[in-house]
Amino acid sequence: MNPERDLSPLTPNIVRALNDKMYEKRKVAALEIEKLVREFVAQNNTGQIRHVILILSQEFALSQHPHSRKGGLIGLAACSIALGKDSGQHLRELIEPVLTCFNDADSRLRYYACEALYNIVKVARGSVLPHFNVLFDGLSKLAADPDPNVKSGSELLDRLLKDIVTESNKFDLVSFVPLLRERIYSNNQYARQFIISWILVLESVPDINLLDYLPEILDGLFQILGDSSKEIRKMCEVSLGEFLKEIKKMPESVKFAEMANILVIHCQSTDELIQLTAMSWMREFLQLAGRIMLPYASGILTAVLPCLSYDDRKRNIKEVANVCNQSLMKLVTPEDDETEDVKSLTGSQLDEDLASYQETPTHRTLDNTADSNPNNIKTFAPNSSQTAGGISLNLDGIVHVLDRHLHESSTGMMSRISVLKWLYHLYIKTPRKMFRHTDGLFPILLKTLSDESDEVILKDLEVLAEIASSPAGQTDSSSDSTDLPSGLFALHVPSHSSGHGPRGHEISPSTPTMNSYFHRFMINLLKRFSSERKLLETRGAFIIRQLCLLLNAENIFHSMADILLREEDLKFASTMVQNLNSILLTSSELFQLRSQLNDLRTLESRNLFCCLYRSWCHNPVATVSLCFLTQNYKHAYRLIQKFGDLEVTVDFLTEVDKLVQLIECPIFTYLRLQLLDVENHPYLIRALYGLLMLLPQSSAFQLLSHRLQCVPNPQLMRSANTQPALESHKEDPVGIDYTELLKHFETVQKKHLEIRHQRAVAGDILERRLGQ
Repeated sequence: MNPERDLSPLTPNIVRALNDKMYEKRKVAALEIEKLVREFVAQNNTGQIRHVILILSQEFALSQHPHSRKGGLIGLAACSIALGKDSGQHLRELIEPVLTCFNDADSRLRYYACEALYNIVKVARGSVLPHFNVLFDGLSKLAADPDPNVKSGSELLDRLLKDIVTESNKFDLVSFVPLLRERIYSNNQYARQFIISWILVLESVPDINLLDYLPEILDGLFQILGDSSKEIRKMCEVSLGEFLKEIKKMPESVKFAEMANILVIHCQSTDELIQLTAMSWMREFLQLAGRIMLPYASGILTAVLPCLSYDDRKRNIKEVANVCNQSLMKLVTPEDDETEDVKSLTGSQLDEDLASYQETPTHRTLDNTADSNPNNIKTFAPNSSQTAGGISLNLDGIVHVLDRHLHESSTGMMSRISVLKWLYHLYIKTPRKMFRHTDGLFPILLKTLSDESDEVILKDLEVLAEIASSPAGQTDSSSDSTDLPSGLFALHVPSHSSGHGPRGHEISPSTPTMNSYFHRFMINLLKRFSSERKLLETRGAFIIRQLCLLLNAENIFHSMADILLREEDLKFASTMVQNLNSILLTSSELFQLRSQLNDLRTLESRNLFCCLYRSWCHNPVATVSLCFLTQNYKHAYRLIQKFGDLEVTVDFLTEVDKLVQLIECPIFTYLRLQLLDVENHPYLIRALYGLLMLLPQSSAFQLLSHRLQCVPNPQLMRSANTQPALESHKEDPVGIDYTELLKHFETVQKKHLEIRHQRAVAGDILERRLGQ
């Protein structure tokens, strides 16, 4: 700049001093400018004031020469001081050139710019608020300045600006929030610290309601919470904590829905602090907002379910996630099942059944307990459809999430249990809608029976039992028949009569009727046992026993017997009958069923016996034990006589051995006591002697032999021709054709013999080929 140029009203001496490299000379020039401007103020000469500011801005502050720029900055500060309270009329002209110097490459010049702006703001005070955004923008850049002097100067200016905002009631929050939202995503630590400090200040001002704009900045706050600096993380924690306190105080004014997906994203963060904080917020949102959060249920479950399997290292997150899960589950109610397009399945009666069914949902359970995105984390859009209650349940999304977690092998045990609890809860609360998804869920529910955890299997069985017995699963009779092979016996559904005791043990009004899915369940369960023999060996008894608690035991055995009667794999049929027989004879859950079979005076018990007998014929020893259980001793004796025509194998003798052991158990106490009445039970003794003759000289032989030696007065045993048929009431109940049953036994055993012969021949052929 040419110092000789005419820049009036600035004198040549002032111009020369402003361009000088010495700070002291520039300071003297500034004092002269201050004096000059004061005179213009006194004269009310606004034109000259503007002219001076324009010269200092254009010719000095924005000059290419560094010393001139320094002179312009101190000159503008002097103008502001001279103007005093009137500086508000010229703030734009005063501030803009100073802010431009914030970007200067010279750190000293940036420092002088801070100093000049501090003096301008200090004089103007509240008048600078209309220009707050540009000031904030400039300060946010200086907060990350590498020069410590510049940072120190910017901190002084920052504190001054905060004081002004705090004491003013004219702060324009609406125009500031977009800038805050933009700057909050800075990755620079100093910039983040600057942002958080301002949020804390704005939160502390009573007249500023930053809560209304929380959805705009919440995501950025959670990202700052993951900063590597402990100090910044702590500041962010404090800020989020203050917001949460306000939310609890004024939940009615909180925009919960707009923040739901933000929380879903950060609940899936790999940073433990972010995840715990987001999960804690989610817990409060679910409790405060209630059903407002329901449309986001699928996203919440995506975030929460994996956390339920965390170990003790993340126990805090796991505990909060569990509360979230329970709170969300409680939001689903029977009203969510109401929809105009779902027609009543069996008329008004079904509606009444469903209503009463939903009032007591826990009667079926074994355990009554309730029951910007840089990481590409899944979020879920809410369902926009509305119900009468104003909020609709996005059931499709929820079921999709639950199904996916069951399919994923990485899903932890507790997460799988929670998924199954959710499915059970949904079938209780929204059965009509859930049965639309049953065909898709059925395969994975059956597969889950192979899970390693007993707890998972228990919950899985509860879901399957609910599907099999819910009135909502009823279909027309024609569709039922498609699930069963032709010729199967109709499923016996117990009539409702009075009774008490655990479900499955008594036929009572609470005993559920089975729907079409019950038949499918039994068929597919047996298919699974057939294809996974290890499952049958290790968990078969456990699964069937639990089903007898959850459903009606008679229905289960009746249905399985019907299906096994047509089983083509005779070896599997024999193995399955052996397992069912063992369960029938030994399980406490089957006490009522054993009692029913022990007395064949009723038509229902005789029908059940005949049904079981036909399938039990796949296993000769099981058939004899069934006759012992039903006190059909004469028929048992006749069966044992037929054993001479069978192929006696090691497995066969092992089963006879087990039967002898069972006879010594409490279940057959009545049988052992009947040995005291030789005259009335001669065929019982003959049957036992028949078993004794089948056994080799083994421990079982000795055990049964010793038992028979205890029979009193053996000489009373007479020929069946001379002995009165005192057992006729036991041996020939009305309605049972024992001759036909015996023929059926022979036919089934011939099939087994043929299959074993075919396998033996095939084995010989294969062995010869391998030998060649």
